[in-house]
Amino acid sequence: MSNAKERKHAKKMRNQPTNVTLSSGFAADQGIKHLNGGGKSFRAQKLDPGTSRQRQTKMTHYLLPEPDGNEQSSSKVMFKKKGGWKAGPEGTSQEIPKYITASTFAQARAAEISAMLKAVTQKSSNSLVFQTLPRHMRRRAMSHNVKRLPRRLQEIAQKEAEKAVHQKKEHSKNKCHKARRCHINRMLEFNRRQKKNIWLETHIWHAKRFHMVKKWGYCLGERPTVKSHRACYRAMTNRCLLQDLSYYCCLELKGKEEEILKALSPMCSTDTGLTFAAVHCLSGKCQGSLTLYRSNKYPRDMLGPVTFIWKSERSPGHTPESRQLWIWLHPTLKQGILEEIKAACQCVEPIKSTISIPDPLLTPSQEEGQTKLPDEKIGKKRKWRDDGENAEPIKKFIGDGTRGSHQPYSWISPTTGIIISDLTMEINRFRLIGPLSHSILTEALKAAPVHTEGEGTEKTPHHWWVETCKNPGSVSLHHRQEAIFELLGGITSPAEIPAGTILGLTVGDPRINLPQKRSKVLPNPEKCQDEQVRQLLLEGVPVECTQSFIWDQAICKSVTENKISDQDLNRKRSELLVPGSQLLLGPHESKIPLLLIQQPGKVTGDDRRSWGSGWDVLLPKGWGMAFWIPFIYRGARVGGLKETLVHSQYQRSPCVPGDFPDCAAGILFAEDQAENLLEKYKRRPPAKRPNYVKLGTLAPFCCPWEQLARDWESRVQAQENSLRDQEPCASMPGQTRQVPGEVGTSLHDSSEPEVVMDTECPAQAGTEAVSGPEVTGRLPCVLRSRTSLKQLSAWCGPSSGDGRAARRAPGRGQPELTPSACLSLVARFPRALVWVSLALLRKGSPEPHTMICVPAKEDLLQLSGDRLYRGPQEPKHSDPFKSKVREQKETKRREKRRSHGPAAAEGLTAGDQTAGDQTARDLTAGHQALTLGLWPGPLPDLTSHCSRVLLGFVTQGDFSMAVGCGEALGFVSLTGLLDMLSGQPAAQRGLVLLRPPASLQYRFARIAVEV
Repeated sequence: MSNAKERKHAKKMRNQPTNVTLSSGFAADQGIKHLNGGGKSFRAQKLDPGTSRQRQTKMTHYLLPEPDGNEQSSSKVMFKKKGGWKAGPEGTSQEIPKYITASTFAQARAAEISAMLKAVTQKSSNSLVFQTLPRHMRRRAMSHNVKRLPRRLQEIAQKEAEKAVHQKKEHSKNKCHKARRCHINRMLEFNRRQKKNIWLETHIWHAKRFHMVKKWGYCLGERPTVKSHRACYRAMTNRCLLQDLSYYCCLELKGKEEEILKALSPMCSTDTGLTFAAVHCLSGKCQGSLTLYRSNKYPRDMLGPVTFIWKSERSPGHTPESRQLWIWLHPTLKQGILEEIKAACQCVEPIKSTISIPDPLLTPSQEEGQTKLPDEKIGKKRKWRDDGENAEPIKKFIGDGTRGSHQPYSWISPTTGIIISDLTMEINRFRLIGPLSHSILTEALKAAPVHTEGEGTEKTPHHWWVETCKNPGSVSLHHRQEAIFELLGGITSPAEIPAGTILGLTVGDPRINLPQKRSKVLPNPEKCQDEQVRQLLLEGVPVECTQSFIWDQAICKSVTENKISDQDLNRKRSELLVPGSQLLLGPHESKIPLLLIQQPGKVTGDDRRSWGSGWDVLLPKGWGMAFWIPFIYRGARVGGLKETLVHSQYQRSPCVPGDFPDCAAGILFAEDQAENLLEKYKRRPPAKRPNYVKLGTLAPFCCPWEQLARDWESRVQAQENSLRDQEPCASMPGQTRQVPGEVGTSLHDSSEPEVVMDTECPAQAGTEAVSGPEVTGRLPCVLRSRTSLKQLSAWCGPSSGDGRAARRAPGRGQPELTPSACLSLVARFPRALVWVSLALLRKGSPEPHTMICVPAKEDLLQLSGDRLYRGPQEPKHSDPFKSKVREQKETKRREKRRSHGPAAAEGLTAGDQTAGDQTARDLTAGHQALTLGLWPGPLPDLTSHCSRVLLGFVTQGDFSMAVGCGEALGFVSLTGLLDMLSGQPAAQRGLVLLRPPASLQYRFARIAVEV
């Protein structure tokens, strides 16, 4: 018998019991023993083939028992094969007894029948009965309704349904479906999930209502799940928008004022604005903001923007030798700035921090019980063990759960005595944006009551407040702060208060005054006429009222630990005689120190000044949700990271870290963004995505700032060299001074259209852009000098987006646009970038990575003749890499076929194989990753690749609901900007062209430099 028949026979006999083995014709030749009714074995005996009994016997597969000693066997076992009946396989046969014993034969057959029934009834797989039916006979109801099955299978299915495995589990009647799905210990599960990414105290609230993202080591809310783009803009403009900025990092510096200023002064420059030594900031009256650089590296090696607060000089316990400074910064900038400050202050010795370390996941007894598992297997699921009354409750993580107890939090300098502490996640920071922000604050927060002598001192856990109330000066100061805080309710907008005003305050528990329903608060117009309000708007908050106990870490720790839980507070509410009445806690009510900081909003430009102003609330950790819910119940709308970007875009201010290309955090952000956009681009088929090579877009996913500045420098130098060559041939000596505003170059040539379609290999075209190894590793430089920015702002004309003529520079007190002024500016800031804002003249909505280009002379002439002219169009480019991409695909396909089979079967000759291998090597050496539609390898000259000269890129852009047209923010080359402004007429100075990466249409926009 063939191998296939043997495998088929083995498959049929796989479920046979071991005590019965049936013959299938080929087993006799192998000498297999068969058990008969009496349990004896016999062998097949050879008989002569062709006997007459072959036609009379038709027993094929069943073997008869061996007869007794007096029984003789003369029959043969016949097998039906091809060509008729033959005597056994290979001519063998077995004798059949002449007579048998009925009882012995019946006993043997009964055993075989029972074995056969057992083999039929037992299941050969783990499938249920209804799963053994053909697919066309299956019904969904068969799994729970036995009568849907055929009648022959209903009894078996009923027995299966009665088994305990298929019975439904009995759920607890006192738990709902949601509670049964929860983890057996929710607090333990939440603490475990916070070990990798930090959770804010409002994380659970955000997770139910926001799209969450993991960024910068935190779990943050990106945008609401509901459509709220316009609603959030209305809240920022007319009402109030609430944001949780607790992920911002805080660095504290303690020491002598002179030593701190001496260490930090090399890291900032007065050319960019105020420094740490500003008078109104140094007194603690206002908050300051500046840009930090590496020591003595200005204007390069930028670290990032920060805000800072000095502790008031007149604070209780203050000594002239001790000052306290808080520096707030974005989490992406923390590591670089912290290391630089430690090096500047010479703080190298870590000390034992006074900051409370986050509570562990488990108590010592629980941790010991879960680590000792001698009897349990590693892969076995462990169940929670309840220790009953002796079990200690698991505490919630408060603060940064990712930092270990062995990591240092503070560093001290042995020479200067300065102490640097990392207060990240030790202070909550909420931001309220909009004109109703101060009204919400005055309605949700109430000043803490003063502790009197008659109240029980021994019962209150807030001993620090009792000691404070014993001092008459502190009580008087508290009343003054309370009076100023109440006056805020009569102010129409936070923009009326001086920028950066700081107010210290101690308030009671805001959960006590929580309203039953959400409401919207409005400012009180009667208080606006008060004389004290006018005095507050003119003079601001006094320096004495900026004091707050939040500067004391010991008091903040006591406030966090002695907080009344929500469960106890709700229990006391339920015990009130009149439901809904005011809950009075007396001396047990918590007192929370706060710090209110005014945010000025939009401070640049001439239009919409102070838009987006509001208040920042600093409060101790552990009290986040206690203040979050009362703010929402007073009408505040919550925003996420997307609303933060929109807020900065409408303020026309750069957003951290995406709009800071000259720092390490900005470069990492750009690389991650480019990687994500490229991955998204490759997921689409080539027919459903734009071909950026044909559109003339060299960098659709990133902005090559360094190459842009380098190309503009080489472009201007080439034009200067060409002018020098033309000077000896000039017929008139004054011919080179036809354009009064040229910057040592022919500006007419720079504005003419240069239809130079770079379709050569990028390896050849990109070699000219490299100008030495000493420049390639340097980061781009962003111009932040206020004096230079004011000059550029005057030269660019009006900042509004209408078509008014540009104002004359001398009328604004700035020097004229002359070649000497431009050359001095370029010489001071070589290869610099300028932050600009752009407003489209007509329709269009810019997007990130949109190209900012210089309009040609014909474009300006056509725009002056036709005010409805929408702009020129870029001619379509050719794609020289399309054939190479196809060739690379064919090479990969041939390699794949060659790996699966011989080359001869594929019809490939030896010459074809050699040519394919050579092509594969060429493609691998030249272009390792060719993608259809993208320009590979080093980029050619950015400025002259398209018909319009490239000036810069857009980093933020969208339709602005504040202006009613498209607005964009981005960077342009300083050299290119001066070159463009010098060649444009005064009436049309500041006009540029914008072209999205996936479009050929240019649109006019007006550029502005706001200071």
